[in-house]
Amino acid sequence: MFKFEGIYVPAITPYAADGTVDFARFAEVLESLIEARVHGIIIGGSTGEYYAQSMEERMAIAAKAREVIGNRLPLIIGTGAIRTEEAIAYAKHAREIRADAILVTSPPYALPTEEENAQHALAVDAAAQLPIMLYNYPGRMGISMGETYFHHVSRSKNVVAIKESSGDMNNLHLLACKFPHIALSCGWDDLALEFFAWGARSWVCAGSNFIPREHVALYHVCVVERDFDKGRKIMAAMMPLMNALDAGKFVQSIKHGVALNGLRTGPVRAPLQALNNEEQQQLADVISKLKRDVAAITAQ
Repeated sequence: MFKFEGIYVPAITPYAADGTVDFARFAEVLESLIEARVHGIIIGGSTGEYYAQSMEERMAIAAKAREVIGNRLPLIIGTGAIRTEEAIAYAKHAREIRADAILVTSPPYALPTEEENAQHALAVDAAAQLPIMLYNYPGRMGISMGETYFHHVSRSKNVVAIKESSGDMNNLHLLACKFPHIALSCGWDDLALEFFAWGARSWVCAGSNFIPREHVALYHVCVVERDFDKGRKIMAAMMPLMNALDAGKFVQSIKHGVALNGLRTGPVRAPLQALNNEEQQQLADVISKLKRDVAAITAQ
């Protein structure tokens, strides 16, 4: 069974000036991540702006990712949708393009019970028959996956991991203690150190779109070397960026971070708006200092 280990990047989606998906720039983004030696790529996540894309666009982006990546890295496809029928369609398409796994969220806005939410996940699972990383993000979905949900979805052997993005340490403890067969993946960036201490072996982190090597460094120190003293130093160096991202304009900041690396990302889709000049400079300063600090720590 597929194992989630390492840094998984929820890739951005570059757009052309007319707002259409820029597939040539998208390929460049993917190649930059492969070159940086991340461990896997996720398409159709929040950072990729899936919520602002049509079904046809999402499937075309996923297919392009498979074409570009080939077998060089695992490819995980997001199935997030309000309607279960649409999530199933994305799951079937993921299987058709030979994705390595799928990401399964709670359907937003509907506010299903835990039992209903579990049935949604199991229906998506039945359509894909691929390894599943659950994605618990109540801040966007309006509901949280809890103990009842986990008991229900555990009936499927395909549910192998969870990106836990509630920010609730109680849920982290629940998963680690009662559902150890569902591998933990950090989905709340400023708690990465705590996730690794509780046994997480992967981290789905939007910032790895533009500072992948620094994220890989923290993973390697904490998970591979088990050197949490050095891990705390790297984490402390990364906290100013995480605080900046938490302040708002998250996707805009991620795309600008990628642009600072010389890649063309194009605009964000409405209703989001680009960073202003002051925000761009502030982000650039934070990233520059982070890179210097982490380089100094890893050189020790």
